[in-house]
Amino acid sequence: MKKVIICGAGQVGAGIAKRLATEGNDVTVIDISPDLVRQLADVADVQGLVGNGAHPDVLDKAGAKLADMLIAVTYSDEVNITACLMATRLFNVTNTIARVRAQSYREPAWAEVFTSKGALIDVIISPELEVGKSVLRRLDIPGAFDSLGFADDKVQVVGTHIDENCPVAGVPLKQLTELFPDLNAITTGIVREGKLFVPRGADYMLPGDDIFFIAETGHVSRTLAILGHEEKGARRITIVGGGNIGVYVAREIEKRGSAIKVKVIEANKARAESAADQLSRTVVLHGDGLDQELLDEAGVADSEALIAVTNDDEVNILASVLAKRAGCRRALALINNANYVPLVRSLGIDAYIDPRTATVSTILQHIRKGRIRALHSIQNGQGEVIEAVALETSPLVGKPLREAKVPDGIMLGAVVRKDKVIRPNGDTVIEAEDRVIVMLRADMVRKVEQFFRVSVEFF
Repeated sequence: MKKVIICGAGQVGAGIAKRLATEGNDVTVIDISPDLVRQLADVADVQGLVGNGAHPDVLDKAGAKLADMLIAVTYSDEVNITACLMATRLFNVTNTIARVRAQSYREPAWAEVFTSKGALIDVIISPELEVGKSVLRRLDIPGAFDSLGFADDKVQVVGTHIDENCPVAGVPLKQLTELFPDLNAITTGIVREGKLFVPRGADYMLPGDDIFFIAETGHVSRTLAILGHEEKGARRITIVGGGNIGVYVAREIEKRGSAIKVKVIEANKARAESAADQLSRTVVLHGDGLDQELLDEAGVADSEALIAVTNDDEVNILASVLAKRAGCRRALALINNANYVPLVRSLGIDAYIDPRTATVSTILQHIRKGRIRALHSIQNGQGEVIEAVALETSPLVGKPLREAKVPDGIMLGAVVRKDKVIRPNGDTVIEAEDRVIVMLRADMVRKVEQFFRVSVEFF
């Protein structure tokens, strides 16, 4: 058990606190809002403290002298930075993570204070950067609502929707393996009526399901085609929102030097001018992303993708709906309010990004170090995908998987041995130092820990 102090009881702080408390850690959450502290303490086994996490006396009261880690995710960059500074210098906390939104802190000229040896903060998390990366991943794999690379991008975890046109809906998964023996892909998660489960061979996909599969990167397009998704990559993209996220996405697309044409719509004149200054090949339009005339001027009807990433959920949702109705092939919306998520599919929006999930995944990945190489939280925390390195002492090593008795709720999706990606089956024998990509329900973290003989906390 580790002692963790979390500054900030908002969505990200609460999500991390619940996860770590469920795994048996001693968690104390600090927030200036008595209501947020009380709400979290009512639903999770955590200690709550009302106060400013940047104040030394508050940290002392929270038990900072005994803390193994401090995670600062308040809405203030300065509070987060100061809290980490106080924890490091006054209480000798050896692991600190801060969420920092302002991009100026990350500019090379100033970032050394965070990245140099002996820095006061071990890890800086930028929500805008994580969201921007999520957008780019979704653009790279048409037909996917989520995707993430593992094992140096040799393996992809892909989330996609099963609709009425899926030719393999209703077919047992074990039969799919027989039908496509050379396809290096495994369906590892099915979301049905909002609930995630890890399937077995007799289970099958149904129209309306969201599914996750793990595949060798070169087999992703074929897997999506088998599932009924043969969408082409977007060559014309409209971005609504010229803030940090929109500019980051446009700039990264420009860096690729491709023929993709990008237009950005930004309502704030000063921000539009700033975006235009930072971008070279992107057309920046000043105006309201809900103005139909402006959308027509931007050529939304001919766009293959619209990306709505303003700081207003309603604008993002409505802009996506207007674009789809105008003829845009695909719409992706940034949504902060979880209450809006059930509306996404019914409104015709193809995918959404939850910045909280993106940030929580990144923080968990830094918390669970050691032999855990990567981690991604899925379906609002109902499950995780972990890349772990098998140790010689692991009960998985040296025997066929069918003898390992992997429990329900855990599925091995890929084994990477040197440069080879192996689709695991009952005859597969895991070797020491193999990199194994595993999907699991959130309540199976301890089981995975036992299988790999490695703590997934490793603060």
